[in-house]
Amino acid sequence: GGERLYAGLIRLTVPAGKAAPAPPVGPALGQKGLNLMEFCKSFNDKTKVYKDDTPIPVTITAYSDRTFEYKTKTPNVQHMLKLASGVKKFAKQPGKEVVGEISVRAIYEMALVKKADMLNVSLEGCVSQIIATAKAVGLKVVR
Repeated sequence: GGERLYAGLIRLTVPAGKAAPAPPVGPALGQKGLNLMEFCKSFNDKTKVYKDDTPIPVTITAYSDRTFEYKTKTPNVQHMLKLASGVKKFAKQPGKEVVGEISVRAIYEMALVKKADMLNVSLEGCVSQIIATAKAVGLKVVR
C-alpha cells in the first residue's frame, strides 16, 4: 500500500446522532473523497449517548488514501448551560440582567464532562471557567 499522507483537517459541529450526507457533512467530506456513510454511521454511534441535536464539535483528519480519523469534543459550555438552566435565551446585557439560575451542582457535573477536553486544567479550573461563562450569559449561580 501507499504511504498515508496528511490531506487536511475538517472542523465541523454536527448534531449528536444526526450526521448525514447532507451539508455541512457531505460537501466537507466529499471534497476530500472520504467515505461519508462510514463517518456518519461511526459518528452517530459514538454520539448517541448525548441528547438528540446536541451540537458536537468534531475534528476530522483526512489522509491522501481517503481514510480518515476523527475526534469528537464535548458540547460547548453555553449549550450545556442552556440545557441545565432551561433558559432559552441568554442575557443581552450580562451583569445587568439575570435570565435564570444554575446550581453549583449542575456546574460541577458539566465540569466532569468538559474535563475530557481540557487535559491540562484541574476540575476546579473547569468549574471556575463554567461559572465565569454562566455569569457572562446572565445566569445566577446558586447553591
